[in-house]
Amino acid sequence: MRKTVRKKVSAEEAVSHIADNAMVAVNSSSGLCCPDAVLAAIGNRFDETGAPRNLTTIHPIAAGDFFGTKGVDHIAKPGCLSRIIGGSYPSGPTKAEPPKIWQMIVANDVKAYNVPSGIVFDMLREGAGQRPGVLTKVGMETFVDPDLEGCAMNDAARAEPIVEHQHFDGEDWLYFRSLRPDVVIIRATTADENGNLGFEGEGAYLGAMEMALSAHNCGGIVIAQVRRIAQKGSIRPHDVHVPGVLVDFVVEEPDMLQTTATPYDPAISGELIRPLDSFSIPEFGVPKVIARRVAQELKSGWAVNIGFGVSANVPRIFLEEGRHGAVTWMIEQGAVGGIPLLDFKFGCASNAEAFVTSPHQFAYFQAGGFDCSLLSFLEIDADGSVNVSRLSATPHRTAGAGGFVDITTRARKIVFSGTFNAGARMHLDDGRLIIDKEGHTAKFVEAVDQVSFSGKRAQAQGQSATYVTERCVIELREAGLTVTEIAPGIDLQRDILARAATRLHVADDLKPMDAALFQPGLIGLEVWPWSLTSGIASRVWQ
Repeated sequence: MRKTVRKKVSAEEAVSHIADNAMVAVNSSSGLCCPDAVLAAIGNRFDETGAPRNLTTIHPIAAGDFFGTKGVDHIAKPGCLSRIIGGSYPSGPTKAEPPKIWQMIVANDVKAYNVPSGIVFDMLREGAGQRPGVLTKVGMETFVDPDLEGCAMNDAARAEPIVEHQHFDGEDWLYFRSLRPDVVIIRATTADENGNLGFEGEGAYLGAMEMALSAHNCGGIVIAQVRRIAQKGSIRPHDVHVPGVLVDFVVEEPDMLQTTATPYDPAISGELIRPLDSFSIPEFGVPKVIARRVAQELKSGWAVNIGFGVSANVPRIFLEEGRHGAVTWMIEQGAVGGIPLLDFKFGCASNAEAFVTSPHQFAYFQAGGFDCSLLSFLEIDADGSVNVSRLSATPHRTAGAGGFVDITTRARKIVFSGTFNAGARMHLDDGRLIIDKEGHTAKFVEAVDQVSFSGKRAQAQGQSATYVTERCVIELREAGLTVTEIAPGIDLQRDILARAATRLHVADDLKPMDAALFQPGLIGLEVWPWSLTSGIASRVWQ
């Protein structure tokens, strides 16, 4: 039934409708689209009245950051928050004080789960459709699998499992029950007087529509934080991304950051196309060498997912080499094309060709509909498995898995990149890599601390995995991790084999890495045409 009462209310009044024991879902990605004023009002209400208590919050992608948007930390209070289901969590520098949510997780003060972002969206979608849950292959043989950790981040969560094995239609699946939130909190740019929402000043939609449906269809409420309110009928129908029939309360908050540490940038929201020469090019150095070598793995015409870390610089390599546009970059927040931004503005892109919703983007990723993914690593083990989601000593350094597991489950080709070990000091001299001081921690280990990507499953599915470091290139082959290329100035035994804490094989045709990578000039990047015989039409995934 169409709602006949539309309210513009204060944040305080909006959150007064959140009951104890409510399930609250938040549409956000760090600072991007984060409804921070509403989250702050929940925390303030709890401090003043002791309510709402025992909330479960759902975050497909993290809410908040280290740079002006507290997000989930507003409600990370014992008594207020009892359970959290997150695809990712706020992360930041090692020496920074951990966010309050991480302090609660480590202290077992909250049941905490790290569920792949795409699966969280799937769980909400199934709840919106009044269906029981999600059957998926995403996460099998990783920390998501109940045979390993079952997504639990602490002992409190392990006591209440969130995922189980199910056998259906002759196959084994992971099963997640649907999520049916009592409250959804989203953010947009403009609401009209009927509550129709436009996102013209945002850098993504994320899952706003899908999440609003999940609350509305389950009898819950939808709270929208917006920058401004306009007269009814003033937003063009094609520009409404959440219709007012789904929105219960509108909170006007003119002073909100567009994304992490950014008040407003029209290129992020697609309102302005930046000149290509306005983008910074990475300085010559070891990280640039790695990004250049990753760039050499790609082919013209490919759709390429890109993740946080060294590989985020690859689009800038293409730009410098005059190859911008040869491939289309895809990020999980929903931007297609353009140039993904760096550091903690990652998740946004300038000059995007399109914005799609994150649930649609994840459906694309989960089914392997793209050509290649460029991702980082923390650790790699003997069978090629990768840990990107947990650092036990400093857990707030990582955001958790985010969309990593969704993306890698069926990706045909994955290029992982990072330094060979942690803490090494190096420089480049006359085309040679010089190691001034070796690192203190091996990244190639016998067994990773957490399995974010399963090398064994990848080999069984015929996936291609390559690991690019500053001193060598390694491929996952039938025999195991195999060194295929070596940097100039590097000794195979001393600098590679002896510095790995697990066995590395050496290819019979071991060759030097391209010498141009280690020189300050252009490398003459060749982006060879994509061939249909290597594309999606020739692959059948199990």
